[in-house]
Amino acid sequence: MIIEASARMVVSGWRDRLDELDPAHRHMLEGGSLSRMFLRYPLTTSHPVFVGGFYGLLIGLTLLLPYGYQGNAEGHGLGEIIREWGLQTLILVTMTAFLGGFSSLVASAVKRPPIRLENRRRYLFPFPFVGLVILSVSMMNEMPEYATWLGWFFLVFPGPLYIHLSYAPRWRILDRLDRGLMPFEGMRKTIDESPADDAAEADDEELDEVVEASS
Repeated sequence: MIIEASARMVVSGWRDRLDELDPAHRHMLEGGSLSRMFLRYPLTTSHPVFVGGFYGLLIGLTLLLPYGYQGNAEGHGLGEIIREWGLQTLILVTMTAFLGGFSSLVASAVKRPPIRLENRRRYLFPFPFVGLVILSVSMMNEMPEYATWLGWFFLVFPGPLYIHLSYAPRWRILDRLDRGLMPFEGMRKTIDESPADDAAEADDEELDEVVEASS
């Protein structure tokens, strides 16, 4: 309870300034449920570097069982399995944290608005699971090398893509708000215009929520 209260006190600065913006910009900067989860914490803690590293850690945890199966099948001891899995997880955390930092630098240089991805999640959501399945099968059976690399790509790329397109640009603007700077200074456009079908889907989702709440 104390930690949550402290987090609310820290983020109140940019939240107070966010309330001064028009509804369209507030909607864009508040983000979806995933962004709101990270932005519950201080902006320093929720920097794209740390969010990227957290995603890499989650990927590593999903690989614990496949690595355990492969190591046991090859006759490796528990210590060797943990060492191999830990090294792979460390590589993933380092890589995804680096990509998060790179996206933060690009967002600062390009100054583009964040893209809200909540209506496109159905396209991105299956990729990590498909990648995990491919990698798990490749550890249990012989598969072409390109298939293994494809599995790694499917497993890793959704997180860095989300950070690059949506989270890092949003974090940059909120950080400027928090420091009392003009949030949209130097931007040619300040809001990403969602395609018409995405806007319609968003309206449908809001309507469904209202119907469910009233029933």
